[in-house]
Amino acid sequence: MAFMRAPYTDIEQIYHAHQPWLKSWLARKLGDVHGAADVVQDVFMRLLTRIEPAPLLEPRAMLTTIAQRVLASRWRREQLERAYLDSLAQHEQAYAMSAEAQAIVIETLMEVDQLLAGLPRAVREAFLLSQLEGLRQAEIAEKMGISVTTVKRYLARAALQCYFPEGVQAICGQGG
Repeated sequence: MAFMRAPYTDIEQIYHAHQPWLKSWLARKLGDVHGAADVVQDVFMRLLTRIEPAPLLEPRAMLTTIAQRVLASRWRREQLERAYLDSLAQHEQAYAMSAEAQAIVIETLMEVDQLLAGLPRAVREAFLLSQLEGLRQAEIAEKMGISVTTVKRYLARAALQCYFPEGVQAICGQGG
């Protein structure tokens, strides 16, 4: 008979048993003890705020998965922030903003990134070509090799996702 582990049900128990290992693993991965501590905090906050807390049979696997998602989110945020700051540097005079205004813009970009992340790649691409590059629908259709009607459908779907993120799946369905 195979050995069965008892499921962890108490977050505090999981924290005490696995936080040192997770922090060490992340410190090696990141090369930064303080950054690792921040990620560990985010991991346990996500674990605490799960909608359906369930017993964990393999807490290390769950913690590793959550940590990788936190790292991916941080990486995306850093990429957006870097791109935004590079854009500002190129147009320094025209876009001089306070640190607070910059933080608000970066936070807004992160929210839009999260909203668009749930869309198919082609829908995101059409939306970004329209909004960031200022291309017209016909130009987007030509660049993507699709019809103008499809571009219109993609742009409508992206707009719905931005305005009604909870309801767009019910309206448009899951597929792309």
